[in-house]
Amino acid sequence: MTDIPPPKKPLLMDWDEAGADPAEAPPVPDLDLPQGQAMLAASRIATVRGSRFGRFATWVFVTTFTFVLSVAAWEFVTDLINRNTVIGSVALVLVGAAILTALTLALREWMSFLRLAKLDHLRRDAALARSGEDLKLARSVTHSLERLYAARPDLRWGRARLEERRAEVFDVDGLLGLAENELLVPLDQMARREIEAAARQVATVTALVPLALADVATALFANLRMVRRIAEIYGGRSGSFGSFRLLRRVFSYLVATGAVAITDDLIHSVAGGGVLSKVSRRFGEGVVNGALTARVGVAAMELCRPLPFHTAPKPKVTNLISRALTGLFDR
Repeated sequence: MTDIPPPKKPLLMDWDEAGADPAEAPPVPDLDLPQGQAMLAASRIATVRGSRFGRFATWVFVTTFTFVLSVAAWEFVTDLINRNTVIGSVALVLVGAAILTALTLALREWMSFLRLAKLDHLRRDAALARSGEDLKLARSVTHSLERLYAARPDLRWGRARLEERRAEVFDVDGLLGLAENELLVPLDQMARREIEAAARQVATVTALVPLALADVATALFANLRMVRRIAEIYGGRSGSFGSFRLLRRVFSYLVATGAVAITDDLIHSVAGGGVLSKVSRRFGEGVVNGALTARVGVAAMELCRPLPFHTAPKPKVTNLISRALTGLFDR
């Protein structure tokens, strides 16, 4: 009969070193949290900037192409006129209409840049009035706000309230706070709804559409449309190039202030995305992409608003994304 060796006894070691409590051990990092890849890719696309030589080469090629096209169109029209006066006249009218349309589009883009610059000037003057206690400058800002929104029927009641109570206010904070409450708070509500709709769209497409670049394209398009709508709400009415430039400016603003904003504002949204990622990776990515879209919307509000947030509270990303996803689940 074979002898069976006795079982080995467990090895016990005494550890007297401080800090050996397992409860004090750091948590195991979760490396599989969703990162919002679609929004990160959209931000890289929006903020890409070419070199000076690249911009110069683009200008040269565009100018050359425009010159060649203009000469070819001129020769085409003159040749048709020499062959047949009627057909040549039709071609001349069509070319003239195309040139007029191009000039009109260029004028609209230029006007959009001027409107966005006007909002920047108002915001800067309001900040100067508050910092310097300049009541005259504050009154000038409120008059400019009234002229800016003079054609807005939805702000008629707010303008009347501002006109009625403005003479009773003799301090800068009170006057600018009155203008903010009467004119900008209703616009803030409209901007919040635009942000919630964009966040809902980005989160839905990321969660439900498994195509490779669909979420990136949707994130870029939704953010571009959201930024354009926010500018229109506050009086900017940016054009196509103006909207893309504003989106680039918003992402640049987030690069400068995003580290602080993400740690204090997005932590609960990212945590929620991590919980959902345990069930579905796509749903977790959708939550984080929606939260980042909401953060872009809040930054666009700060850059397009003619007065900085002072009396009215600045919207929080957690509240926006919560309402956006609640509306999604209710559907």
